[in-house]
Amino acid sequence: MSSPYIVCVDTGSTFTKAAAVSVGDDAGALLATAAVPTTVGAGQDVLTGLDAAVAEVVATAGGSPIEIRACSSAGGGLRLAVVGYERVVTAEAGARVGLSAGAKVVHVSSGALDRSGIDALKADRPDVVLLVGGTDGGDVEVLLHNAGMLADAGPKVPYVVAGNVDAQADAVATFVKRKRTVVACDNVLPKIGVLNPLPARAAIRGVFIHHVIGGKGFTKGPRFASLVRGATPDLVLAGVELLADSGLGDVLLVDVGGATTDVYSALIPDAEEHPAHREVVEVMWRGRTVEGDLGMRWSATGVVDAAVSERLIDVSESTNLLVVVAHDRHDDPSWLPRDEADHDVDADIARLALTIALRRHARASESIEGRTPGRNLSDIRLVILSGGVFRHAGDARLATMVAPVTSDFAGGWRVPTSPRITVDRQYVMAAAGLLSEDYPKAAQNLISAALVSVES
Repeated sequence: MSSPYIVCVDTGSTFTKAAAVSVGDDAGALLATAAVPTTVGAGQDVLTGLDAAVAEVVATAGGSPIEIRACSSAGGGLRLAVVGYERVVTAEAGARVGLSAGAKVVHVSSGALDRSGIDALKADRPDVVLLVGGTDGGDVEVLLHNAGMLADAGPKVPYVVAGNVDAQADAVATFVKRKRTVVACDNVLPKIGVLNPLPARAAIRGVFIHHVIGGKGFTKGPRFASLVRGATPDLVLAGVELLADSGLGDVLLVDVGGATTDVYSALIPDAEEHPAHREVVEVMWRGRTVEGDLGMRWSATGVVDAAVSERLIDVSESTNLLVVVAHDRHDDPSWLPRDEADHDVDADIARLALTIALRRHARASESIEGRTPGRNLSDIRLVILSGGVFRHAGDARLATMVAPVTSDFAGGWRVPTSPRITVDRQYVMAAAGLLSEDYPKAAQNLISAALVSVES
């Protein structure tokens, strides 16, 4: 008798990946995997690709799955706009929370909205608007003004209200009166220096599942939305959090893709360090940053530009080749390496993207309110590398690409001192996130079996 299993599906913009994972006595065993082109676009139905991927893994795993679970970043994923009170306070808090919820933050505004602000918001085409503003017991005027402006003239998308609790009922009533879809949750910034991301993250996830997925035109009918548990980055972060909370300690994941480089970290709060955090917006212990200018193909030119700014390379005779090939990769994002020299250049681009993304994720930053401390990554116990450039590389190239994780002492961030560095060879982090809430043992076992250590 075959082991009971769940099929976990990640529907991306390019490929749909499926994994059959046991939830029986051998919980976490990876029974089969498949990847097929995602079927989105004119005249296509996303379920065609999803069903093909599921059929492929079921044919290998045998029997029938007890459930199919999916996450999605198709069609650009979840596009989020944040409307706040002060840019360096509630608007910044909302943006950080949106990123942790797996969203692509396409617009951030602060202060009282006017007609030009509404027009700018609409131009950025959000799927959801997160309305924040004011600490609990503080100012309500701006939040209520913005609720009125958005209800009257804002984009016809769902709204999540996560500001001053004293104003929430009136703000929600304003949206309801205009027949807008609205969800309220606890304040993302209940008081200065205290960030409360989980309620807004859950609300954004719920809105994405129940309202956004069905409205993207991927399919007819409710079936796809019924399978989706959240945006892919949200579920990847859930997998990272599961590892950190299992007793492993601080965990870091770096995903270098063709267009973006995402960094996820789940840190265990330091009892001595935490009380010292009195910044306007507290650093998130669990979070994700997205670098839209860093990637292997579409954003290869951005890697070179950023590397020059970070003084990692000089634009000189020695780097002219890197500049040229970066433009070539940008112009032909489907390009694949043909020989060892091509692989070496890809490794250089990946190393630079990883270095810059980690610096931005972890180091302190300056704002008009002063200096904001960065994330302390010195106690990271496990580093996970994701992305094709890592999965398909040999040990020697991997060691070169990941060296900055522990050696970038000039980057202005606290590097890990003695982490285990691994590669997600089977692309299981999204699947683990899909299983993490109901089947934590299966999720942990799945990750443990799939991660391959990088030999130094």
